[in-house]
Amino acid sequence: MSSTLLEVTRAGHEEIERLERLIVKDLQNEPASSKDRLFQSHRVRNMIDTITITTEKLIDIYEDKDNARKDEIAALGGQTATGTNVFSAFYDRLKEIREYHRKHQAARVVDANEEYEELLKEELRIEFRGEEAFGRYLDLHELYNEYINSKFGEHIEYSAYVEVFSEPQKIPRKLKLTRQYREYLENLLEYLIYFFERTEPLQDLDRIFTKLATDFEEQWANGMVEGWENESQENGNVPTQHAAIDLDYYSTVEEVMEVGPEMLKEALAALGLKTGGTVQQRAERLFLTKHTPLEQLDQKHFAKGSRRSEQNGTPAAPKEADNSKEIALLEAKLRKICELLYETIVRTKENIEKKQALTYEEMEAEREEEEVQADTESDDDEQQIYNPLKLPMGWDGKPIPYWLYKLHGLGQEFKCEICGNHSYWGRRAFERHFKEWRHQHGMRCLGIPNTKNFNEITSIKEAKVLWERIQERQGLNKWRPDLEEEYEDKEGNIYNKKTYTDLQRQGLI
Repeated sequence: MSSTLLEVTRAGHEEIERLERLIVKDLQNEPASSKDRLFQSHRVRNMIDTITITTEKLIDIYEDKDNARKDEIAALGGQTATGTNVFSAFYDRLKEIREYHRKHQAARVVDANEEYEELLKEELRIEFRGEEAFGRYLDLHELYNEYINSKFGEHIEYSAYVEVFSEPQKIPRKLKLTRQYREYLENLLEYLIYFFERTEPLQDLDRIFTKLATDFEEQWANGMVEGWENESQENGNVPTQHAAIDLDYYSTVEEVMEVGPEMLKEALAALGLKTGGTVQQRAERLFLTKHTPLEQLDQKHFAKGSRRSEQNGTPAAPKEADNSKEIALLEAKLRKICELLYETIVRTKENIEKKQALTYEEMEAEREEEEVQADTESDDDEQQIYNPLKLPMGWDGKPIPYWLYKLHGLGQEFKCEICGNHSYWGRRAFERHFKEWRHQHGMRCLGIPNTKNFNEITSIKEAKVLWERIQERQGLNKWRPDLEEEYEDKEGNIYNKKTYTDLQRQGLI
């Protein structure tokens, strides 16, 4: 029965305390899998949101802008317009309580603890795409298609795009000041933020971006933003003091032409004029500025987008500067969130490389195995296994016997430079890895076929030397028609093609 403000206040404080205890209890349980950890984080996040909403309601009640709380406290004390009557206020409240229970005779007492305990068992529905594998990998295929079909993008493979999408500073700045690039950047940032909120719900991304924006303003004012240090030079426009030509030294167009086409082009670009045409046309266009101010020149002489009509006395240059600043801020946010998702990006790269070396049947089998493994993971807390020697686990989830460990030589480490200095423990695992995806990918990067000739070779240098020898040997064994193709003359003599051709030219045959 929460018909009064004081009862609403008490119930609000009780709910906050219950949720706080519940959060502590939930966080004390160690999740058995990454899926359980994700469910736990989202449960805690939902409880924190509920606490925030309830706290805002309590703040509104305590501020008491309509004096409702003050009047209710006064009424409890029996203060009325005619005077103070404590007993009258007491019996009025008693009458109200009896009337409530008379109307709700079937009402029963509900244990709030049971209702809140159900929250700990709740498995929330979190939407992930199939490619994302429940938050383990990124799915950037749509953004990849947008990138390769744009003017600022390159025609590269998806695996290469995953490595470069987090480095916008590599894109030429003159291609960034377009609507297409800005929309691509906004879509990419929107997806990464949405992915981060689903996988790390307890992180306060708004606070991170607020701090980032403060640091960005300071760096932008000092010209120290990465990729935007010298804007005019990066766009291909030399600053005015270097590119401008002093026309006071020239009296005719022919004299200006002697400067050269490149200098004329730079000078016109610095003034925002068109840079095309022949050398004479460029010189004539530049010579117009000697006696005519830029503001009085005809619009046809200016490059597209370089001279916009001023609105409300505000020139176009500040608008372009603001546009550059907004794009630079988006890039700074992109780099920051890529730092937060670094491990996920690395896992995505490895997954792509692994898929490239697998057949469709192998990928399907691996996916089914992952699903079965996720379903069979126990929700109960498992007992800690005593394994002081750090032996590998067997099929039953327990350490294998020590004699078996020594028999298979699992304490012996083999490193493969072609696999990125990856370690393999035991001779059997080392021999088997030559047919696995990691070694195949390394050989493919070196441009060498992964044949039996390269078994037991782990050094990149040795692999390259052997490949060169194989190519040389194949060249010696190659059929050479000049020396091996046979010709017969009228007398029945046999010659190779080269000898026969020489004798025929000399007229001896």
